[in-house]
Amino acid sequence: MAGQSNVAPIIIKRKKIIQGGGHHGGAWKVAYADFVTAMMAFFMLMWLLNATTEKQRKGIADYFNPTIAVSRVSGGGDGMFGGDSAFTQEQLAKNGTGGSSEDSRAESRNVEEAAKAAAVAAEQQNLSHIESALAGRGGESMTMQRLLRHVVTKVTDEGLVIELFDLPDEPLFVGDTAEPRDQTLRIAALLAEVLALAENEIAVNGYVRTLPITLKNNPNWELSAARAQTMRQMLEADKTPASRIERISGFADRKPATQDQTAVRNNRLEVILLRKFR
Repeated sequence: MAGQSNVAPIIIKRKKIIQGGGHHGGAWKVAYADFVTAMMAFFMLMWLLNATTEKQRKGIADYFNPTIAVSRVSGGGDGMFGGDSAFTQEQLAKNGTGGSSEDSRAESRNVEEAAKAAAVAAEQQNLSHIESALAGRGGESMTMQRLLRHVVTKVTDEGLVIELFDLPDEPLFVGDTAEPRDQTLRIAALLAEVLALAENEIAVNGYVRTLPITLKNNPNWELSAARAQTMRQMLEADKTPASRIERISGFADRKPATQDQTAVRNNRLEVILLRKFR
């Protein structure tokens, strides 16, 4: 061993590796998951606000904020309150009963709203049915098809609007008067027959075109109102009950149907089958 004293000693170095800051736990994962969930809920809320109607949004809000008690029966215990609830409103719920009077009123309102919604849907379907029935008359004969050239229909918030208008070669009235022509009498009879399919009230509006010259006394107010009155008289003559006529209006030339206010297309009548719920 003495002969090997000049041998260099063997040195072993052990490196201690420290990994960036050590273990910090999984709290950041929980925070990130909460953030992602919140963002998903936010975008879903934005989508719902854009894709639903006011009534649907109210239904969603009522779902998350119920006004009806979850349980309608009391606890039934035999303690201090004998099974009655200390948290009911206006009066305590008795044994075997449940829900406060406020809950009953809320339930009644919900039932009334559901019934009204069903009635509105039924009325909308009825208006569409009448519109289809009127359009279907055009296939009965060439004469009927010719008469319906004067008629267009549309369903609005006010109701079913049936518009009758002049054609360049076939006006509805004689000259600038309220005397109806033969085709106007036949159209009125057709309308009376179709309007009998419902019981809704009726409104009649009269419109005329702007005169090409300016007159000191504008006759358009009287003429539009007189033509609306004539339509009312024709409908009643064809067995439409007078009690269904709610109003008659003359708008002169104040609401033209075309950009050219002097066009004959602006000479028109509107017979409106009014909604009951509006």
